Amino acid sequence: MTVFRGPPGPPSALVSWWRRRPPLGFAAKVSIAIALGLTFVITWTTLSPTSSSQQISTERTYFTADIAEPPPVSRNATSGHRKKPSSSRGHKKRRPPARSHRPNATPSPDATASKANRTDPESTPEQEPINEQEREPASEWETEPGEEQEQEQEPELAVPEENGESNGKAPKEEDEKAPDLESVDESNVLDGDEEDFEEKPKSKDSKKKKKLPPLFSSAAHYHWKLCSAKSGNHYTPCVDFDGDGSQRHHERSCPRSPVTCLVSLPKEYKLPAPWPERKEKVWYGNVGHPRLSSYVKDQSWLNRTGEHLVFPLDESEFKGGARHYIESIDEMVPDIDWGKNIRIALDIGCKSAGFGVALLEKDVITLSLGLTSDQTDLAQVALERGIPATIGSLGSRRLPFPSGAFDVIHCSECNIPWHSNGGKLLLEMNRILRPGGYFIISSRHGDLESEEGISASMTAVCWNTIAYSSDDVSELGVKIFQRPASNEEYDLRAKKDPPFCKEDQNKATAWYTPIKHCLHKAPAGIEERGSEWPEEWPKRLETYPDWLGDLQARVAADHSHWKAVVEKSYLDGLGINWTNIRNVLDMKAVYGGFAAALSSEKVWVMNVVPVHAPDTLPVIYERGLVGAYHDWCEPFSTYPRSYDLLHADHLFSRLKNRCKEPVTILVELDRILRPGGWAIIREKLEILDPLEAILKSLHWEIVMTFRKDKEGIMSVKKTTWRP
Repeated sequence: MTVFRGPPGPPSALVSWWRRRPPLGFAAKVSIAIALGLTFVITWTTLSPTSSSQQISTERTYFTADIAEPPPVSRNATSGHRKKPSSSRGHKKRRPPARSHRPNATPSPDATASKANRTDPESTPEQEPINEQEREPASEWETEPGEEQEQEQEPELAVPEENGESNGKAPKEEDEKAPDLESVDESNVLDGDEEDFEEKPKSKDSKKKKKLPPLFSSAAHYHWKLCSAKSGNHYTPCVDFDGDGSQRHHERSCPRSPVTCLVSLPKEYKLPAPWPERKEKVWYGNVGHPRLSSYVKDQSWLNRTGEHLVFPLDESEFKGGARHYIESIDEMVPDIDWGKNIRIALDIGCKSAGFGVALLEKDVITLSLGLTSDQTDLAQVALERGIPATIGSLGSRRLPFPSGAFDVIHCSECNIPWHSNGGKLLLEMNRILRPGGYFIISSRHGDLESEEGISASMTAVCWNTIAYSSDDVSELGVKIFQRPASNEEYDLRAKKDPPFCKEDQNKATAWYTPIKHCLHKAPAGIEERGSEWPEEWPKRLETYPDWLGDLQARVAADHSHWKAVVEKSYLDGLGINWTNIRNVLDMKAVYGGFAAALSSEKVWVMNVVPVHAPDTLPVIYERGLVGAYHDWCEPFSTYPRSYDLLHADHLFSRLKNRCKEPVTILVELDRILRPGGWAIIREKLEILDPLEAILKSLHWEIVMTFRKDKEGIMSVKKTTWRP
């Protein structure tokens, strides 16, 4: 700044007096300073208006924990009744909950939790208070007016850089904290027509404040680096503690900062063999680590031969083989009728996955649940073999499955204290087991009665002991329980402990939801899901029960749509070699139409229903398919290189208002897809075009793209490139 001054001249009379005045005392100086300060404060208070941004900020802090539940019709995909929206002002923005409350972003297919449920002390999750400084800033779509122009500039995005937390190291963890979820009210959106949905502003003023930049900027540049986690090519965020593979979280706990680094590849990584050859042997180098190497030495069902891990057909963790073990269960309960009456099973505590492998021959899909406490990572070995598996923990939270999902739950020598902590884990099994379903538990102790409290816990939840046998060949004591199909036995209990859950306590919510010490009743009315057993497989896949109500026609249309797309386009028109495809992940399943269309192929599909979308996962399980809830702003609960094919149908456009750094979704895709694996992406062109540029920066091969009007489809293949 340049300052202009006039020519020098003689001092004025005022200046001469000022120079001759006596010096001011200390008290006088203090008085002048106070007077000037008060004058400034009064002037600022009078002239400074209360801005709208200040008002918005105040409201955001006050209502942060008060998120209105959506109407029962929109998310209650299984109710069969639909209501008109009560407001004509468009879609309302749902604010993120306070950190002191765990969000429940997956509404019930059976009942929508009322407002009283959020204030009920029994239903409020217990959690340690979180320091106010740990709260994350407001998300992108709650932009202050002064920040709007800065966001639209989209500066170059470095992923990651050398400074700060972007140095390629695994981000720091934040223990026992549920993520802030921002849900979009999709109350009047048809599940099958989500492509036409956009967030509508309430007014012109709010439109200016919420104007968002593109999801992926075409001007951004990406600089990729490898994660420096100690677990190396096995790094699994939300499971590994601070990137250290030697320590695991007891329960899911994701990094504070989004993961923007790429997981390295094992040295000399080799593509898995086609199915079913990969079921019998896999490359050791793809999954090997010191703990697994030590474990292999003591097992008969798992041999290391040269570069391979070999699984003998007649060997498993069950003496005499898994086939004999299942045959003994058939003799105990002939009504089980595998592959017809029983279609979906959950195997807790993944070992050889022999139980699931043997049931594949009977057309039963068994999801093996590998516990995070298992540092041998046998679930990763199962996925490498092409066997359905996921990882999770049995702790204080519910598993990410809907209520009444599984026909059978199996646990063999899993050493889980079902009766401890008031039997909470058993109550969770009661929630996810279908009414009338079977719980099979086996132990080498022979007499399960010797396990303290197990019988009392089963009696408390009214599970009936229908068979018990001690098998001489397997040397296992097997006991089979059955969950009551009605509430008559619950009502006859002499001691009401555990008590019945309150009507407003949602039994279907499962994302970061604590397990409550209460017993959910069985469905009573014929219009309720779970009141009747599904049709036998495979009729179950295309039978739409009456409790679906108005959704019957929509599920049928979804089935027909994806059947035509898969047969006419996916199987032959995308350049994919399906003989090398076994593990498939549908990242935004609606009614499971994509998975149903692949049911005749030699694949299995994990159907993911995002937590912000309408809750359609119960419909998927009812059709005889498997899946889980997930928030794609976080890493998925699986190991690196788990899947052979990823399917994303308008996933990114649904996440535009949720994820702080949407590019982390692509980082997660790169982590969970194996080299040589494929991804099919259907999106709007405004998202698909910059998405293609990002995938090219990851050195993925763009095999095919097709554009029509404002929509497009892209078939891409991951390479072995690492930075």
